[in-house]
Amino acid sequence: MALYRDEAVVLRTYKLAEADRIVVLFSRGRGKVRAVAKGVRRTRSKFGSRLEPGSIVELQLYEGRNLDIITQAERVVAFTNLRSNLDSYGRAALLLEIIDAAVAEGEANPALYKMLTGALRELERAGNPLVVPTFVAKFLVLEGVQPLVDACVRCGSSADLVAIQIHEGGVLCSNCPGGEPIGDSARLALRNVFDGRVRHVLDTTSEEVAQELETVAARLVEQHIERRLRASSVLYEQLQDGSNPS
Repeated sequence: MALYRDEAVVLRTYKLAEADRIVVLFSRGRGKVRAVAKGVRRTRSKFGSRLEPGSIVELQLYEGRNLDIITQAERVVAFTNLRSNLDSYGRAALLLEIIDAAVAEGEANPALYKMLTGALRELERAGNPLVVPTFVAKFLVLEGVQPLVDACVRCGSSADLVAIQIHEGGVLCSNCPGGEPIGDSARLALRNVFDGRVRHVLDTTSEEVAQELETVAARLVEQHIERRLRASSVLYEQLQDGSNPS
């Protein structure tokens, strides 16, 4: 078995046998990898706590026939602030689920890895709710399905653009029904992200528009990967509960 080292984000884990876990990773050099962490469910495990979902870790692994084997794990970023904030952690969980659902095993994607780790670091730094929609917009560009946002994809009109439909390739005007509703400010924010003005969007977009963009982004990525995201439902229930205290 070949020994290798790589940096990775832990996407999720699940139990194996009595003391082991299977760890699903998105690594910088090899893409999505499934590996076994032996004995990590024992209280005396040396690195079990380092392999929590959302962690960025430096790993040493043996290549296996079906599953690689983790022999060393060192945490690169602790994400203390992110883990202590329920909303930020919910947004991080959504990013992890998107990658897990959309990425095939064994296909390295350094650009996507850089985007994911950058988004997690931004959530740690500021907890900005726009991290998810800007990530989704950039992800769609990488996937080659960047939606047209300046004119209706059916009739070409640039007036009264009120919805967006990823399967049709962009926004729709009021005369062409369908899609997910989108306000003009949210649509323009998406255009700024597509134009590379991500920091401008993160720093200047209002809270109201940010909430709309989070909803639109979740629906767009669900349309693209053709499945519902469990984390999006959990996150938006949390946000709704937080905005309507009893």
